[in-house]
Amino acid sequence: MPACRVRSREVRVSRIKDGYGLSLEIILSTTSSLLPFPSCRCTCRDDVKACAGKHARLGGLEIKGPSSSSSSHRRVDRGEHPNTHFWSCSLTRRRRHALDPRESTDFAGCGLPSPFPVLAVGASNSVNLRANWKTVKVVAAFRPDTRSQWDVYERQLCLSCITGLYGCRWKRYQRSHDDTTKWELLWSFILLFTFCLLLVWFYFWWEAHNDYNEFNWLLYSRSGEWSDGTVPILATTAAGVTYVAFLMILALCHIALGQQLNLHWLHKIGVVAALLTTVVGVISVNQTWEQEWDIVPISLQATGPFLHIGALAAVTALSWIVAGQVARAEKPVFQVVVMLLYLSVLVGLYLVPLYITSPCIMDPSTLKPRPDVIGQRGAPMIAPENTMWSFQRSLQMNVTGFETNVKISADGVPFLMHDLDLRRTTDVEKVFPERRTLNASSFNWTDLQQLNAGEWFLKDDPFWTVPNLSPTERRKIANQSVCSLEELLKLASITNSSVVFRLQRPPPDHPHHHSWINDTLEVVQRSGIPQRLVMWTTDEQRAEVRRQAPGLIQTSLVKCSLQSLQQSDVSRMLLRYNQVSTNEVRNFSQSHIDLTLYTVNDPWLYSVLWCSGVSAVSSEAPQILKKVPYPSWLMRPNEYCLMWVSADLISFAVIVGIFVLQKYRMSGMRSYNPEQIMLSASVRTASRDVNVMKEKLIFSDQPQ
Repeated sequence: MPACRVRSREVRVSRIKDGYGLSLEIILSTTSSLLPFPSCRCTCRDDVKACAGKHARLGGLEIKGPSSSSSSHRRVDRGEHPNTHFWSCSLTRRRRHALDPRESTDFAGCGLPSPFPVLAVGASNSVNLRANWKTVKVVAAFRPDTRSQWDVYERQLCLSCITGLYGCRWKRYQRSHDDTTKWELLWSFILLFTFCLLLVWFYFWWEAHNDYNEFNWLLYSRSGEWSDGTVPILATTAAGVTYVAFLMILALCHIALGQQLNLHWLHKIGVVAALLTTVVGVISVNQTWEQEWDIVPISLQATGPFLHIGALAAVTALSWIVAGQVARAEKPVFQVVVMLLYLSVLVGLYLVPLYITSPCIMDPSTLKPRPDVIGQRGAPMIAPENTMWSFQRSLQMNVTGFETNVKISADGVPFLMHDLDLRRTTDVEKVFPERRTLNASSFNWTDLQQLNAGEWFLKDDPFWTVPNLSPTERRKIANQSVCSLEELLKLASITNSSVVFRLQRPPPDHPHHHSWINDTLEVVQRSGIPQRLVMWTTDEQRAEVRRQAPGLIQTSLVKCSLQSLQQSDVSRMLLRYNQVSTNEVRNFSQSHIDLTLYTVNDPWLYSVLWCSGVSAVSSEAPQILKKVPYPSWLMRPNEYCLMWVSADLISFAVIVGIFVLQKYRMSGMRSYNPEQIMLSASVRTASRDVNVMKEKLIFSDQPQ
């Protein structure tokens, strides 16, 4: 009999209809050209043998030996020896039969060790085990016991996609169930921190939509060129949130499936880039637009109750992963730490509603009348600002008044202009190119009348509304000119609309530097508008103005105490919406001080201020607020309490059920299931835990 040498040995596990199947495949090499197969014997315990072409049964195991025909083996050219052959035998486990872990096979005459333990391996990676002096390679594949040909692995497309997209581990042998390294845990925390920071950054810009025009004007004041700077910020923020959120989902899938976290280096670069970009953005906003951070706590008054429900649903869903980790963990310390962290977050979410305050949580019977809407520079989103057409369009949107900025021309005519110069809202670069950077007050009224104040709107389309304009509206816009204060006051007098304007003092070298108050007051009196419709905001010479025009509504642009307001005989304040709280609004209202808050463009902010008791708002989007006849949401305190308690109870019940279900599922892991248990091949160093795992992978003798 020629001498045989074992080249490799493979054990395969298959899931079949009636149970589980095992196949043992052995590759032999010999120095002789004679085939070794007639001399090879397959024996089992109790001397039950399965020889060539014969079958035998033992304890539910069906052992099939190879046939002596030439088709029972095939020649395999491994490049090491020309005389290399393939031999296999299969063992099939039938339903309701237990596999004895002491079962062994011995191949007489082939130099294989005896006993050879039957190992339970999963449909995944491979591991090298040492049997005596020979190396045994254990791999997994699926094949019905009715097929005699050599089968392949079962495809795991979902798992391959998850591990491949996250760590570029597309192959089975690349995946691992080992504990995640400390280095990868650090990257996981960096990923989590980046995700949370991006969520806050995205939420900030989502709610700052109300003030996009203010942000663009800040950019214009620095660069001198008008552009919508929010577009690249929103695009990069949305891309960053989507990318990092996708990585977070993949990481959670790894944890749920017991896979080792191993973020690919390209993803690490992407995460660091997203983190640094966001940090730079936060610092930039903090330096140039710091007051806008107030939008976050204000917006939470409108979104807080609903964000709480969403966060509660997310944490409840995470309980599936947490319960699985706790059930699989063997170290009590790990279980305690994970449970404490999860429970602390959960209890915090359960109690957060105690600290959620919103003016919209109130009795609807105490809701005050709808706040008046004042058109800030008319309706600048659908018409060029500070033009007669803009104010006429705002009247069509049911505004009750106008807000504007007033400057004094070189010949003493008050006119409407927001910017310091004329470049953005007129064609001064075309008509007076050498004077384009001069202060707007340096032009006389005759020069100002030569400028077109509407073509820039059609050209720049600052609010993305020009495509929706009709041809008639386009023609009217193209023919607009600079508007004087007197023209606006006459329009307000005809329509019985109020007017509030900010009067800017001319430069010191201006001819009307000292007479600017009298020049403006003279125009107000000459226009014929009732004084009760005009809000005077200038603090200088207020006593003289009150003496000459006692009917004007004295309005402050600065937040003052009630005592100082009463001493100055000021009955109204014009403030930015973030300068007063809900309690202050109510206190001012009780003291008969009316508040007009600017700039209010979004329905959610208008609804919050409405519920707070504000009497009027100044808006650049009256066409949007016209569609808000009632607060976006209004809820009684007892209704909100019921919603809060119900959500907490449902969440708690679901979490308890998930933990019980996971405990029940994991308890079944003690009996062998090749679809649940996997043995990893990427073990770098031997450890006690790895040896314990290998021991647990031996077939249990519990019936299934």
